[in-house]
Amino acid sequence: MMKHKRALGGALTLAVAIGVVGGVLPATATATPAAKTAAESPSHADDARLRALLHRLTTVDGAPGALAEVRDRHRSRVLTSGVADIESRTPVHRDSRFRIGSMTKTFTATMMLQLAGEGRVDLDAPVERYLPGVVRGNGNDGRRITIRQMLQHTSGLPDFLAYLKPQDVVQDPMADRDPRDLVKLALAHPPTFKPGTGWKYCNTGYLLAGMIIEKVTGRSYGEELQRRIVEPLHLRGTSYPDDDPAIPGPHPRGYAQPGPDAPLLDITAINPTVGGTAGGIISSGTDINRFMSALVGGRLLPPAQLKEMMTTRPTGGSDGRAYGLGLESKPLPGGGVYWGHTGDFLGYETAAGVTLDGKAATVMVNLGPGSSDAQSDDIQAAVETALS
Repeated sequence: MMKHKRALGGALTLAVAIGVVGGVLPATATATPAAKTAAESPSHADDARLRALLHRLTTVDGAPGALAEVRDRHRSRVLTSGVADIESRTPVHRDSRFRIGSMTKTFTATMMLQLAGEGRVDLDAPVERYLPGVVRGNGNDGRRITIRQMLQHTSGLPDFLAYLKPQDVVQDPMADRDPRDLVKLALAHPPTFKPGTGWKYCNTGYLLAGMIIEKVTGRSYGEELQRRIVEPLHLRGTSYPDDDPAIPGPHPRGYAQPGPDAPLLDITAINPTVGGTAGGIISSGTDINRFMSALVGGRLLPPAQLKEMMTTRPTGGSDGRAYGLGLESKPLPGGGVYWGHTGDFLGYETAAGVTLDGKAATVMVNLGPGSSDAQSDDIQAAVETALS
């Protein structure tokens, strides 16, 4: 769901006694006319490779539909494959909205760093300063955990998603989950390590970050998102739905696969409070590319705060991935690095990246979690192909 790479994949395969609809349908790759023209040109061979990866996602990996939006300094193009709805077989809309899962963290971290640039938040202050008494219990102590550590996943806080059973989410998708209750669920367990001594992806810290944003500004997270990012960048498809289960505008149905051979479960309508400020935002390929480009290009943060965000530490993986503050870097196969984030939410899996020379790419499939890591790998390969 909102966890790095995949949160519920393994556990969701254990889910039983849930209603399912439809099945995995192979699909034919399609593209907008502009994308077709580009792919036919020898100078845009990467589009042909990207189309092949989207086709693989919707035939081999089993996602019903896939979308890739790619932009550089001169143009933007959209390629799609498969279907938005396995019953009606409606094609994926080129301007689709979808749940972006953990890419929400980049928005949350950006707003927190804006507050730091305004002198309203100190990244190295303890959480206790802003949320007195909230982080307590079983060895967890907000007096010893900083905002920076939460944003960089070095806080040692337990992740609430490790203790929220996916069966509970699937069987009661409309349940309203208060962020304080989710934090309490996490804090009922001991920390994973002493603050600042390790790295482990943790959604709990980003729920707390959202609470701090609201406490400091006196406004809701959704209002701050609108005021600080959506309106300045003219993002037409980005919203924070609070507890609204609907996705506004054109969107593919979102599906989950309870097991490797199980039919698909339509999980489009779900109360997004299970993700909250760690994973609840809805957006589009156009908006994510615009946001990521503006962020890395210095249009959303002062230079000092952007430098803080892009100061990374290794995550321990073999792929060279390194994590900053709500933003990660990863090497490109042909050399250089790109900046971005991945996202999982029930029904959708996404990834986005941007290079310093102005390329940006977002890839989405309407299946999450999938039945294997092949889907995640091919999504990542599609982003890297688009950025190479």
